[in-house]
Amino acid sequence: MKNFASLLLCSLWCLLAQAQLVDASAASGISLQASMDADRARISSERAQFEKSFSAEDAVCARKFLVNNCLDEVKARRREVMADLRRQEILLNEQGRKARAADQVLKTEQKAAPERQQEAADRRATALKEFDDRMARDKEKNGSRAIMQSNEKANSGAAANRQKENQVKASSRSEKQVAAAEETRKFAERQQKAKERKERHDRDQASQTKPPAKPLPSPQ
Repeated sequence: MKNFASLLLCSLWCLLAQAQLVDASAASGISLQASMDADRARISSERAQFEKSFSAEDAVCARKFLVNNCLDEVKARRREVMADLRRQEILLNEQGRKARAADQVLKTEQKAAPERQQEAADRRATALKEFDDRMARDKEKNGSRAIMQSNEKANSGAAANRQKENQVKASSRSEKQVAAAEETRKFAERQQKAKERKERHDRDQASQTKPPAKPLPSPQ
């Protein structure tokens, strides 16, 4: 039992030393991997020491009267101590796996960081280019719309002028047609009056000219 207590105290001392080593490692910047390697070495050393101690106890038991009881007692303590060391080993392995996974994630993020920054820069450049293109298209569209409106206004003014000119021309033609019709009417009236005057003249002449007298009949 004294040997077991001594071994247990030795184990606690080693754990305390290991905790202090971890703290010292963190303070001095020693990597986590180095600290875990030190823990594995400690566990291996403790296992070897305990095995040596338990083997010595087995030899002592062999000289006692109740050999089996003594051996069973040593075996139970060996099983308990070894199980505790195995638990420490499992925790250490799990810590190592987590550390490696975290390190891999960190490396992946560090490796991907420049790519993500470049992707973000590319997205910003694309967005700026699309904005500039859209502004240029809007400006061109507004310019085209202004030109179209100006052309429409000019065409509308030209159409109005042509319509006005056509109206003036139509009015002028209408006035000329009216004047021509009036002249034709007046000419016809003059012709009719001239005809009537000639007819009166002819009648007057006819009435003034007597036909020659008929010759007298010859005497019988």
